[in-house]
Amino acid sequence: MTGAVKTTCPYCGVGCGVIVENGAAGVRQVRGDPDHPANFGRLCSKGSALAETLDDSARLLKPRVHGGDADWDPALDLVARRFAETIAAHGPDSVAFYGSGQLLTEDYYVANKLMKGFIGSGNMDTNSRLCMASTVAGHTRAFGADVVPGTYEDWEETDLAVLVGGNTAWCHPILFQRLKQAKAERGAFVVVIDPRRTATCEIADLHLALKPGSDVALFNGLLTFLAVEGKLNLSWIADHATGLDAALAATETSVAEVAAITGLSEADLLTFYRRFADTERAMTVFSQGVNQSSSGTDKVNAIINCHLATGRIGRPGMGPFSVTGQPNAMGGREVGGLANQLAAHMRFENAEDIDRVGRFWRSPGMARKPGLKAVDLFDAVLDGRVKALWIMATNPADSMPNAGLVRRALEACPFVVVSDCWETDTTAFADVVLPAATWSEKDGTVTNSERRITRQRPFRAPPGEARPDWWILKEVAGRMGWADRFAYGRPVDVFREHAALSAFENGGNRAFDIGGLATVSDAEYDALAPQHWPVRAGRPAGGRLFGKGGFFTPDGKARFVATQFAPPADGAERRFPYILNTGRIRDQWHTMTRTGLAPRLMAHQDEPWLDLHPADAAKLSVASGDLVRVRSRHGAAILRARVSDAQRRGEIFAPMHWTDRFGSTGPVDRLTGPARDPISGQPELKATPASVAPVATLWRGILAGGAGPGPVEGDGDGFYHARIPLDGSPSWELRGWHPLPDELALDDWVAGLLGQRDCYERAASIDPEHSSFRFARIVDGRLAAFLALCTSPRFQLPTRAETAEWLGRPFDEDARAALFATPAPVEDQQPARRTVCSCFKISRDAIEGAIAKDGHRTAAAIGKALKAGTNCGSCIPEIEEILRCGLVAT
Repeated sequence: MTGAVKTTCPYCGVGCGVIVENGAAGVRQVRGDPDHPANFGRLCSKGSALAETLDDSARLLKPRVHGGDADWDPALDLVARRFAETIAAHGPDSVAFYGSGQLLTEDYYVANKLMKGFIGSGNMDTNSRLCMASTVAGHTRAFGADVVPGTYEDWEETDLAVLVGGNTAWCHPILFQRLKQAKAERGAFVVVIDPRRTATCEIADLHLALKPGSDVALFNGLLTFLAVEGKLNLSWIADHATGLDAALAATETSVAEVAAITGLSEADLLTFYRRFADTERAMTVFSQGVNQSSSGTDKVNAIINCHLATGRIGRPGMGPFSVTGQPNAMGGREVGGLANQLAAHMRFENAEDIDRVGRFWRSPGMARKPGLKAVDLFDAVLDGRVKALWIMATNPADSMPNAGLVRRALEACPFVVVSDCWETDTTAFADVVLPAATWSEKDGTVTNSERRITRQRPFRAPPGEARPDWWILKEVAGRMGWADRFAYGRPVDVFREHAALSAFENGGNRAFDIGGLATVSDAEYDALAPQHWPVRAGRPAGGRLFGKGGFFTPDGKARFVATQFAPPADGAERRFPYILNTGRIRDQWHTMTRTGLAPRLMAHQDEPWLDLHPADAAKLSVASGDLVRVRSRHGAAILRARVSDAQRRGEIFAPMHWTDRFGSTGPVDRLTGPARDPISGQPELKATPASVAPVATLWRGILAGGAGPGPVEGDGDGFYHARIPLDGSPSWELRGWHPLPDELALDDWVAGLLGQRDCYERAASIDPEHSSFRFARIVDGRLAAFLALCTSPRFQLPTRAETAEWLGRPFDEDARAALFATPAPVEDQQPARRTVCSCFKISRDAIEGAIAKDGHRTAAAIGKALKAGTNCGSCIPEIEEILRCGLVAT
């Protein structure tokens, strides 16, 4: 394919439009689409680097059965046969699907139809359960439907933006840039509610660093304040909502009581409460810090209650606004991707809905009850209730809480199928691995956080034998006897059916209705412009909802929900005195299958770490860069420490992205537990009791090229390693707390790290005086891998960048002299400074130099001088933090 193709970014729920420029030699450029209403041409650091993630060398290219390559027909036959046999022997609830917000709406629709309409079980859940399930439940309780009322324009029209439980600057950077621009142009007041001081706080007028899990008390207090101060919109409530008295009765909370629960000062609480009370155009944006909680649904409803109480919903610049984590979390919710949903926003609780969907699908046996939600699903796999599991486009061996239990469940399951694009820690457990098409090859639609449907168009053919997920599913459905009900030839066939179901016997009673698109032609589908739903036949599309009421409840009125504060399900105790919070970082995505292989995206944060407050670090005798062992009731991991006053005392933070494939730390979710919200089933990933202890290291090392260390569990083999890609080759940082092996064992251990034991020449330099051990693997006279170890903290190691420069070059006297040079004293070493601007590879050193030497005092001036922050803008909060703190190179 050549020319420009308009498609959608595959990362967060903002749903940015991108333009891919194809040339004869492949993709030349990926840039933002200036006409797309989500981003108007802007892209974040991850989106800007999309072209660098198109390397197919690590892709799954053929089906694999029991570890060996196979053709599609026998692989699909086996999947269909094993699922059919399991259902025949144990019933439909003995099988399950587990999907992902990486699936397109068309993929999701076919999976949900096959499981709930034809297999006859509700056991179709998705990793959106980990992301947005509490919002779904909260929306449904309040509005009668899972609906985000507002649009992105509200971010630019608000006078008060309250950002709750999300680092918007890093996790939704394009929306952050839109809000920042509105603040500059219109003077919007910004409140950030987050236990941590994040990059988002750089634009905050007020930062409320509340105790983890205390959001319900905070917003209950606001509701009480609004009532006491006479700020309720009683006429709007009378016309459009019910349940206020019960909600107020549950919130009898004074400002002093809220301060005691949240750890905030009464003065800061009153500043927030008064600002909200007095600002008509007030918007509350909430994300994973709200959702990923054992009281997540109540948090959502406590927020919504405050907007219902003031009538601030569905009009410009106001309302509760949920931002999703995945590109198609919303699309999955539309088609019933969660185990407690039916397609098109219909529900298991309504027998008429079950009948309606069954008649539309001409189902042989509809599921009659909700299926197992994610945590319960893997519990059922472990105890044998679920005997056949199909996982699509996600990596639960790393991303699920209590990841150790999930791995045991996958190992015990009699039959596991995984559809994915790459090898992951989950594919290792699969009996059948099916190679799926990915972003660049997928054809269909996604829906972003503002209910905007956008086409995802392919711009290249799938490599090898990779196939789209909808095609894989319909082929299995056909082999199970339902070919005529899954006779889709193109994604548009699925889309038309999905749209028709949304309008089937609707009559305006259901929020989700895109019946106006049910008859699109193939050409119209190919050219489909981004648009909000609903798209009802003969009526204008989308826009804001609920400005004049019209909720999707039996009486058309919204529901106040009585909420009461409850602390996190697992409290701290003497064994586990710290509270572990987990989350995203700026340049990585989920479990790094795509972003972790792009050197530019690893430059900002190249290893996992544990943030802890300076007072806690001092108590533990830990400095930044030291290794620490983190334990919980569920597992252990070793990470580097990073001392940060952005943390509250007694609280720690670790990123959620790293896996066994990127280092010995493995998934941080081996530490998190199964506690979950009783309504939504969403797990608590922000408040895990944990302990922290320093790990004294005996040696350090770097490895460039080679095979690298293998995966380990927890403390594993006595050394820490982190895989860090450099341009053209992998590299590793190594740290050990057990002594290096003795002479014979060391030789074998080194050979394992360097790789290809029988097919190379090896050179070594052992320098006991300087505690230095260096090894080179040479193939055909050229350096293929290099390992440097040092057992003394007094001497330097060569840097990864220095050694990588020699890879692939002749191993001559110059190479030997450079790589086997006597180590210099560590006091002569300049500290490594990380990249701040990934787009232009601008380091912190360069920015501090521009401040110190050239006198630049604004982010704009630094951008003009260095280009930092002038592309995606994701690094601007960090640049502003450097400016604010006055940190200059010394």
